[in-house]
Amino acid sequence: IYQRFIEWLRQAWAGLPESPELIPLIQARYTPEEASLLTGIPFSGKDVQELAGMKQMPPDKLGGQLDALARKGLVFRSSREQTVRYRVNDAFFVFLRSAFWPGRTDESSKAIAPLTNKYFFHGFFDAAMGGVHARGLRALPVEKTIEDPRLILPYEDVAQVLDSMEYYTVSTCPCRHRKNLDPDSPDCKHPTENCLHFDQLGHYIVDQGLGREITRKDAHEILLHAADSGLVHGLSNQQRGADTICSCCKCCCMWFEGFHILKHAKSMDASNYRVRTRSETCKGCGLCAKRCPMEALRLEASPEAQNKTGKIAVLNTELCIGCGVCAHKCPTNSLVLERREVIVDPPTDARDYTKRFLADRQGVRN
Repeated sequence: IYQRFIEWLRQAWAGLPESPELIPLIQARYTPEEASLLTGIPFSGKDVQELAGMKQMPPDKLGGQLDALARKGLVFRSSREQTVRYRVNDAFFVFLRSAFWPGRTDESSKAIAPLTNKYFFHGFFDAAMGGVHARGLRALPVEKTIEDPRLILPYEDVAQVLDSMEYYTVSTCPCRHRKNLDPDSPDCKHPTENCLHFDQLGHYIVDQGLGREITRKDAHEILLHAADSGLVHGLSNQQRGADTICSCCKCCCMWFEGFHILKHAKSMDASNYRVRTRSETCKGCGLCAKRCPMEALRLEASPEAQNKTGKIAVLNTELCIGCGVCAHKCPTNSLVLERREVIVDPPTDARDYTKRFLADRQGVRN
């Protein structure tokens, strides 16, 4: 039963590479009955009447079972114009997102976390994102760190991004929570309830008990606190219809682990900004180097230094993702985000992102 289900999940975009953790992980997340039921359920939304015909079950019975699986984060349930649609959630969504959004510390969550952490490094993330240029998240500059606000585009501005949403929710950061549940991973000291989701995805999360509804003001305050804590704003990598802003740390975030540990070519996509340092006011405290998730800043001795340490912050421009985490807390305002010479527009919307992603995946296979 599980092997047939695994083969079905492999039809989705993320894939499921072989690893010693795979079968135990599937068994910990799905009962045999759930795996059997979900095998063959499409990855695109279908109404219960159509699915009932496929599974040869009464619609009411199947709908009740799918509703229960939606509450576990295994099925996506949406409703439009009084029509309820269901789809199977892919493995990436199930293991790296919905399993840990609720922030539970029950035995099931504790069993899944270490298996997921091992599987992440044993091929899961490589299979999903290896060689893909269009990452799932794009750095969103911290508010008021950009030098010239006149140049800011709507998808680059925290306030405008929030204003474009209609429904706001917050969940537990799944990356930090699965690390904190794993006895073999060091506890992360950063705050955890700061994974923001919006509109359709937000409604799904709240309806299924995977997070809670908040206001726009709440969302803004959560982002400010995250920036104070040294967390990177990671926005869905599209200009319109973004549904997520993550608050990412170097020690737990899947995108930074992909770069630093798995040696992918990039972490999340960079914004259209990068840091510029002001040597004349830098006091050489090194706070920016400590906060940078990409290790793009370092202190170096310099004749330009006008401080007691004789050192100034120096930037590796190739590593900077333009998140503004360093500039946000610089005590002398010696760091600022400036617009890059070459501007790279993110995908227009979810469809455009999928098109770019699939083109990258095809290139990897070839």
